[in-house]
Amino acid sequence: MEDDDDNTFKILVATDNHIGYLETDPIRGQDSFNTFEEILKIANREQVDFVLLGGDLFHHNRPSRNCIHQTMKLMRQYCFGERENKVWIASDQSVNFNNGFYTANYLDPNLNISLPIFSIHGNHDDPSGVGNLSALNVLSMAGMVNYFGQSQSIQDVLVQPILMQKGTSKVALYGLGNIREERLHRQWRSGRVKLMRPQGPQDESQEDWRDCFNMFVFHQNRARHGPTSSIPEEFLDGFLDLVVWGHEHECRIIPEEYESFAITQPGSSVATSLSAGEAEPKHVGLLTINGSDYSLEKIKLSTIRPFQFTTVVLSRVEELSPSDVKGTHKYLEDVVDDLIRRAKEEWEEEHQQLSDDMPTPLVRVRVDYSGGYDTFNPQQFGQKFVNRVANPSDILKFQRDRGTTSRQPRASEMLKDPTMAIPEQLDLVRVEDLAHELLTDLYVLPEPGLKDTISALVDKDDKDVLRRFIEDCTKEANTKSRTFHLYP
Repeated sequence: MEDDDDNTFKILVATDNHIGYLETDPIRGQDSFNTFEEILKIANREQVDFVLLGGDLFHHNRPSRNCIHQTMKLMRQYCFGERENKVWIASDQSVNFNNGFYTANYLDPNLNISLPIFSIHGNHDDPSGVGNLSALNVLSMAGMVNYFGQSQSIQDVLVQPILMQKGTSKVALYGLGNIREERLHRQWRSGRVKLMRPQGPQDESQEDWRDCFNMFVFHQNRARHGPTSSIPEEFLDGFLDLVVWGHEHECRIIPEEYESFAITQPGSSVATSLSAGEAEPKHVGLLTINGSDYSLEKIKLSTIRPFQFTTVVLSRVEELSPSDVKGTHKYLEDVVDDLIRRAKEEWEEEHQQLSDDMPTPLVRVRVDYSGGYDTFNPQQFGQKFVNRVANPSDILKFQRDRGTTSRQPRASEMLKDPTMAIPEQLDLVRVEDLAHELLTDLYVLPEPGLKDTISALVDKDDKDVLRRFIEDCTKEANTKSRTFHLYP
């Protein structure tokens, strides 16, 4: 058994940790930190070779000092130590890790790393601003994370693998951090995204890496919201064996076979949107690889805050009528009470051997008010459940049946909708959609570039991006005016 362990990779797989989400919230502020600590504890308990993260380690592009401090404290506590690691990297590490030191942290003689973490970036913690850096660059420079998968070109995306060997088993680990969906879709469709396969040996003294286990981790939309707003499975190379798909928050961690490869979607480790997919149990995966064979065991996370979700169609409730507003209000209160009771029962069933009290649960009721029913203020409704649920201000989400809706509401209309809570508005409304709707007939400032610039200013807190964009556009406009003699 010991010999078999020497030839078997053990990898803990997780994605979308969103550390720092709602960190100032008095109830939910520590949720993301608690669960990330649990993930590191599981990795140490299982004695894995390394942790593989699929993007969005941080929720904010520029995490707060408190967030960075707590994250580094956890990594120092659980990832530093003397435990020997038997994984050898055969590829050129100066290509894999562009951090100036050009080596994985656990192979650096100046560091004692017992639990290596390999991570790509997601759409929340992607590089931006001066130097095109992300929070992962900071952790990489501190020797705490092996940050890989950052494309050096926006035109041609060449993904070089990290070639790893443990005993007789070989793994080629490909990684690609998040790239704006529409751009990456076009690049992939035009053949400008290439996963570079290892070349054959030049002589008998070199290892042959063409026959190894090929794994790809990336962070993009899997659900198809539009013709170019996702990456179809058929774009992926057929030589791959396993794809770790980040970004999607629903946990579908059991590998799903697709033609010649399988896809595992671990999902998020903290609920950032109160949707049906987020209400499913959350897991991380213990991946073992021996030669060309692999298995993935799902491990349920126990620090997840209880979350109950249901949908109510008011027109289908016999005792209700559109004119009975008080009756509707009372009925929904009973629904919430029932969900709180259900959360408590499930918690007690799953934690029978523990004396821990149940954390205040999250509750979301999606209310279909088609058929003449009126909405009411969700914040006022939630006042009754303060201290009983973790999200009293946005328990209810009103919506009409899609079959009765003539069109998708504009971004500005959603912001003015009194039935939507502020966190929900911020989840659904993108600043680039507002720019597209409100800023039209632009001549000097091109609309696509302006949308990206406003997104970087708001989402990434890049305070200098607007100045750089305006300077570049005015220079280009002046050049064109001189060329074509538009002005005297």
